[in-house]
Amino acid sequence: MNSGSKNALICGSIAFDTIMVFQDRFKAHILPDKIHMLNVSFLVPQLRREFGGCAGNIAFNLKLLGDRGYPMATAGRDFGPYADWMAHIGVPMDYIKVLDSEHTAQAFITTDLDDNQITAFHPGAMQHSHLNSVAQARDIGIGIVAPDGRDGMLQHASEFAAAQIPFIFDPGQGLPMFGGEELRAFISQASWVAVNEYEWQLLQDRTKLSARDVAAQVNALIVTRGAEGSTIHTLDGDIPIPAAKPSAIVDPTGCGDAYRAGLLYGLLHGLDWETTGRIASLMGAIKIESRGTQNHNFSIAQFQSRYRESFGRTLDI
Repeated sequence: MNSGSKNALICGSIAFDTIMVFQDRFKAHILPDKIHMLNVSFLVPQLRREFGGCAGNIAFNLKLLGDRGYPMATAGRDFGPYADWMAHIGVPMDYIKVLDSEHTAQAFITTDLDDNQITAFHPGAMQHSHLNSVAQARDIGIGIVAPDGRDGMLQHASEFAAAQIPFIFDPGQGLPMFGGEELRAFISQASWVAVNEYEWQLLQDRTKLSARDVAAQVNALIVTRGAEGSTIHTLDGDIPIPAAKPSAIVDPTGCGDAYRAGLLYGLLHGLDWETTGRIASLMGAIKIESRGTQNHNFSIAQFQSRYRESFGRTLDI
């Protein structure tokens, strides 16, 4: 591994994901002509609670690659089990602020046999992410602004820019919170922008910017397209990145965070875009093979072997 690189500051959410499986189909219990007076109850014999949130997921995946990412997030009074997990896996908690007045952000997800989902999300402590400041962190070489509280995302992007710390703008599911002018400001401050195909369409609609317009302002615009791979747009041209083939498709939740950890790794170590993109792609493929967002694992030797099998290239990390 390449040692001595500076650390990544990962601004984003810390959350619990409570996932329940309904052993039937929602459509059999929701009457279309009674939707205006909906009152249903789903028996969910299967339930699991996962550690999640974008900052936690990205830091976990970066740790697997051998680098240290510092999550910067706000958590609530129920953070204890998550803190124990982070201590166990070696993810630092230096910049996680615990607010006793709030619960940690959490999603309650019910899935039926058709893979339809009904989700309730409680932001809790995440709404106070602006109480953290990038200035609190030390020895940071790169940052990322991932989905978080609205005020926190705006503040942290501005703070990264003011401190001249290069960062990835990763709006994710937080993108709908911002208008065109705010999104254009994020882009002008960022060094890189990373979105999936749907988010990219929304970003274009709101900012009226093309891929070339964005690439003219940042070092690269990365657009992921799931099984179709991803494209890294730069002013020097577009770089297609093939998708790595997973051994099984089990759970796509968190694949984007795993991909972004791969981007951070490549950027921290000065790798070219072809290599960085493939590392990110393989991270996403490995994640999709496991349920939950932080249950996969590998050794560096195993990752190098998978990389060679996936892309016909050797990887020296």
